[in-house]
Amino acid sequence: MRLFHFSEDPAIAHFDPRPVRVPVERPPGKEWLNGPLVWAIDEAHGYLYLFPRECPRVLLWPTPATTEADRERWLAGSAGRAVPYIEQAWADRMATAAINRYELPTDTFEDARDVGMWVSRSAVTPARTGRLTDLPARLAEQNVELRIVDSLTPLKGAWDSTVHASGIRLRNAIDWGPPGWPHTPTQ
Repeated sequence: MRLFHFSEDPAIAHFDPRPVRVPVERPPGKEWLNGPLVWAIDEAHGYLYLFPRECPRVLLWPTPATTEADRERWLAGSAGRAVPYIEQAWADRMATAAINRYELPTDTFEDARDVGMWVSRSAVTPARTGRLTDLPARLAEQNVELRIVDSLTPLKGAWDSTVHASGIRLRNAIDWGPPGWPHTPTQ
């Protein structure tokens, strides 16, 4: 298994545990995930972070339970393994951004049981670092089909469907609503 942390900062010598900036509601017994931790993502889900850090995005993918109706509605003909949506306001930055991928040693990490996320309660020194450019091409290499929309708000209903929906930095999206989990209910 390989674990990564993505950042626009090219000079992180070590990662110290820190609490999340915007705490989210966690299931009972999982509140500690808002506390001081180093976060990493496994290689299979690294595409979730091939974006400028503050870019709001909704990522959708089919699950074994996904109905054909939901596949058509939310994935609309995509043959990719996932479909990330970003707002038009972020398209230029997405096309020109560069991010750094830090590979982290796995020995202190534990599975957060949340879509490839792993956490360490100890400081971590990266094993390797690489700079990534042309992020849309990087997504395409992983069979992930980027879609650009005027607003992410119409995607709120995906959380009530049979596709998997992940939202990242939605506090920065146009008219999304207040931060928190579960996501702002559909209207």
